[in-house]
Amino acid sequence: MRITWFGHSMFLLEDADTKLLFDPFLSEMVGYGRPDVEADVVLVSHGHRDHNNVDIVKGNPVVISKLGSYDRDHVRITGLQAYHDASSGSERGPDVIFRVEMNAMVFVHLGDLGHIPTGELITQLSGSDVLFVPVGGVFTIDADAAAEVVNTLSPRIAIPMHYGTPEGKIPLDTEESFIKHFDNVERIDRGPIYLNKEELPEPTLILVMAYVT
Repeated sequence: MRITWFGHSMFLLEDADTKLLFDPFLSEMVGYGRPDVEADVVLVSHGHRDHNNVDIVKGNPVVISKLGSYDRDHVRITGLQAYHDASSGSERGPDVIFRVEMNAMVFVHLGDLGHIPTGELITQLSGSDVLFVPVGGVFTIDADAAAEVVNTLSPRIAIPMHYGTPEGKIPLDTEESFIKHFDNVERIDRGPIYLNKEELPEPTLILVMAYVT
């Protein structure tokens, strides 16, 4: 599996058959360069323009932005109910968490999660191979809450997203406040990463990716 981070919450998952993109952004809003990207499937966690700029995506993709289960070839996608705030969406609306089963691996993208999961949602999200978690606060859970979420859900790899960087325009906390909660941290200083099921770490590895410009 190849994973590319374009900045903010936008990630591309690729295997030999499928390209799946999470939360394409509006470059003018977030500050990162406009990606040249093609996908078969685009998953949109919510309607804000820093997460749903599907017009930039080439390839006439299927766009999924709602709750429910979807199958495409060998990929299983489940949209789960969450919220963009800690008040059941009354402040910033809903957030769809996507659980993706692809190439014998489970990926969970939390979108702009604004609260700590409880009850059945914890069961649905636990034990993923890769968890994409917002850590920058302000509009999502903050670093402390994100660390609690990671510790509760126990993924093999947790990849922080939606945090402040030199190129990003949105005023968010950096990743440092999040990673200080963990000892097992690795930084990747360039390009996409490649993962396979047999080589996933245990216990949880915090993997700080480099965004592609």
